Amino acid sequence: MITVGCEDVMTLTEATRILPRRRRRRPVNVSTLHRWATRGLRGVHLETIQVGGTKCTSREALQRFFDALPSASKQPGKGAPVSATNAGAVERAVADLEGMGM
Repeated sequence: MITVGCEDVMTLTEATRILPRRRRRRPVNVSTLHRWATRGLRGVHLETIQVGGTKCTSREALQRFFDALPSASKQPGKGAPVSATNAGAVERAVADLEGMGM
């Protein structure tokens, strides 16, 4: 949990400026941080706080997020999330496997 008085709080836009650049030396897009906060990555969510109408995070929250990612990828059952468009295909495949006795 982010503690305002104890952590270096910044907007998500400001946070993109301190992250390492990605492909072709492009900065991380702010939408990526929004996605990490809402949907998460490998089951891990970026901590945020709402300051007025602005979503914020902290250096420490980013560090906790990145520290948690390696252990999250090793946990069983923490694979890639199934999108709504693929959910029907997954259900059919599970039904087929159960029909085969697997």
